[in-house]
Amino acid sequence: MMRVLIRLWHHTTRLVPVVFLLGCGVIVPLAPAAPLDVDRAVIDEQNQRIATIQKVHPAIVAVCMQGGQGVGSGVLIDPEGYALTNFHVVQPTGPLMQAGLADGVLYDAVVCGIDKVGDVALIKLLPKEKGKPFPYVKLGDSDKVRAGDWSLAMGNPFSLAMDFTPTVTYGIVSGVNRYQPPEGKGLLEYTDCIQIETSINPGNSGGPLFNMDGELIGINGRGSFEKRGRVNSGVGYAISINQIKNFLGHLYGGIDSDHATLGAAIGTANEDAPLTQMVVKQILDESDAYRRGLREGDQLLEFAGRRVNSTNEYKNILGIFPKEWRLPLTIRRGTTTSEMLVRLMGHQAQVIERKEPVPGQPPPPPQPIPKGPRPSGEAAKMYEARKGFSNWYFNVIEQKKLLDKFRKHGDFTELVGTWTLEGQYEQTDRKGPMKIVLTEGPDGTKVAMKLNIETTLEPLRQTDLRLQQEPIGSGGLMMAFYHYRRFLTLGAKGFEGLFAYGGYAPFYPFPRDGSEPKSLAALRVDCDTMITKHGSVECRWYFARTDATLLGFETYVAKDADNLDDRDPCEVYFHDYKDVGGRKLPHTIDVRFGNKRYATLTVTNYNLAK
Repeated sequence: MMRVLIRLWHHTTRLVPVVFLLGCGVIVPLAPAAPLDVDRAVIDEQNQRIATIQKVHPAIVAVCMQGGQGVGSGVLIDPEGYALTNFHVVQPTGPLMQAGLADGVLYDAVVCGIDKVGDVALIKLLPKEKGKPFPYVKLGDSDKVRAGDWSLAMGNPFSLAMDFTPTVTYGIVSGVNRYQPPEGKGLLEYTDCIQIETSINPGNSGGPLFNMDGELIGINGRGSFEKRGRVNSGVGYAISINQIKNFLGHLYGGIDSDHATLGAAIGTANEDAPLTQMVVKQILDESDAYRRGLREGDQLLEFAGRRVNSTNEYKNILGIFPKEWRLPLTIRRGTTTSEMLVRLMGHQAQVIERKEPVPGQPPPPPQPIPKGPRPSGEAAKMYEARKGFSNWYFNVIEQKKLLDKFRKHGDFTELVGTWTLEGQYEQTDRKGPMKIVLTEGPDGTKVAMKLNIETTLEPLRQTDLRLQQEPIGSGGLMMAFYHYRRFLTLGAKGFEGLFAYGGYAPFYPFPRDGSEPKSLAALRVDCDTMITKHGSVECRWYFARTDATLLGFETYVAKDADNLDDRDPCEVYFHDYKDVGGRKLPHTIDVRFGNKRYATLTVTNYNLAK
């Protein structure tokens, strides 16, 4: 029987198939196959994908213990060396670590800010050459991500690359706005994450998820594995970058940040009601939501400008905000629809313990950052412990940045004499001349205010709560002016209790004419904040992120008072800035307390003595 053997014959650069006919010794060449016709669009897409990978490749971080043992991944987000990663990645390293880049260099690094609840951390890499910028990636908009989009995950799974060259995986987005419950008691809760088919494994934690333009849309943190914990099931989760943006100010400021709760339980109305009808089931009396008027049975229509149609959507929205933020709610009570501005409560994160994790399972809950001896060197100098902060060193940096920008509007440090403000006041039922005098002398500080009647306050001597909240109905306007003058003239020296950068937060300046706005959300201005405490009084200061203009502040005279209504701050809003002796000062001041406008002050004359 004749047998046929097919082989490939190499001739120059082409493969020519030939047939050997055994038995007769004849070699018969076959005609060459036609070249494969590939759609140009496929080639273009591949080239774009490769170009995107090459663009972001230098900014991928391998997070390591001291000495270079890999524990996770990260990504640089600015030229100064700040990089995002997971909290559960930096938790075992302590505040000091090392980080490798694709250039093969191992850099010293230090923890900046942490978010235990959201499983996010910001670290800072130290350059080998002072002042040399790092490669970094652009932050995207995760709200634009849709199921079916292509995505790229990059990182260092299983510490495969000893030279820190990142691994790349490619796949689709399987779902958006996914909710993953906490790993512990309220910790590592993935409230609004992106579900991906793009393969991630142990070691990818903290690494970036990109869209096909190379924009950062998430930080990879969790994956679903089969029960032995070794085989990826094709379901991964990335924390959305828009959630992280809300906490970036806290992270840059070295704050041990906390997430928010509304202080109310939200659920489906009843078994017979539509699933989209979400109502207030319970509410805490001490919550700001209750003081603003939210009650059991109210239907929640919108939260922070987003529709609420399910419990999952409610958790998605609530989980992406820091505590103390104010956000608008739209509710329906009976046939009436109304909007209110609500300050969110803290999440009350707790530290818990757990046994050794199984490889591949969701990340372990956080443990306390190790104490004890710190390695010497430049990184060690950039760590300063302080209660409530993950690294106080970076808070001082952000304070200086903000105050330097603010001082461009004027230096008030020499104006420590008597301050006099004169003009007009207008309230709902009356108006007339206004005069405010702030004096500092050997007998202490005094504030005199004349609106309808004249009132005086000695802030350091008169500790009675009712006196400190004068004038009646303002929530403490005289105390507010005392702290305002102190902030401008003394800065950090005037606040022995606390003087700290507070991260980003929204602020809502109401219309100058006192009219009700068409939408609370439309009033929002994103601000940098400062938090101060002098005596028992706390203030929050709001500076426009665009130019550091002081838009207003809130003065909490009795934040923990037994009478819940006393916990509301005196809210001061500044408008109509004009030049006064080379310094910018507001000439329209709106004052609110609780749900009401107290007065509008129009200043026609400032006399600020040295």
